[in-house]
Amino acid sequence: MRIFPLGENALTVEFGNEISLDLNRKAIDLAEHFQNEPFPGLIETVPAYASTTVFYDPTIVRRAFRENPSAFDAVRSLAEMAACTVVQRPVNEKRVVDIPIIIDRASAPDLNSVSEFSGLPVNEVISTFVDRTYRVYMLGFLPGFPYMGEVDERIAAPRKQTPRVKVTRGSVGIAGKQTGIYSLESPGGWQIIGRTEMEMFDPVKERPCALQPGDEVRFMRV
Repeated sequence: MRIFPLGENALTVEFGNEISLDLNRKAIDLAEHFQNEPFPGLIETVPAYASTTVFYDPTIVRRAFRENPSAFDAVRSLAEMAACTVVQRPVNEKRVVDIPIIIDRASAPDLNSVSEFSGLPVNEVISTFVDRTYRVYMLGFLPGFPYMGEVDERIAAPRKQTPRVKVTRGSVGIAGKQTGIYSLESPGGWQIIGRTEMEMFDPVKERPCALQPGDEVRFMRV
């Protein structure tokens, strides 16, 4: 485990540097620990694949933990204790979300490219993709954009060499062993193999993001 500052009002707790279910669970559980038991000055926690970033107000932290030489030292101490004592949630507590996916010529412009990469017929590429359940490792890039994995290595096509200027909202893409859903219209270089009409991000909702780290996703072809 490595802890390092991220500017003057945040620190990152890094558990490793690979895509790993165990490391991701540690990152998510640490983030949820601080959300459930906030310390004075906590702003928010953001889990990633194998790390958690803790944002805080240095002035409030400094005032609350005067025995520490700096706000960073205080939060680092709290993070170290939490990382060693947080008990991971049982695996059966995960939330499973079914997402309808449209796969046709208009919605899947890169399906033939993935088929050529894998050497599999198009129908087999589709069945290989939808037959798996994917874990949401983190949100990023765009609000509500889920980074999920892992894609079957046979269809784990790399990003496009030249990104598209515009990718339609709801597009489902592959980038190596990752899959994701474009929550907003955006430039992007992932291999697009389908599209969902399910809203991934709605800022007016109490819970703006449809998915959260730790969720499990099943794609249902329609």
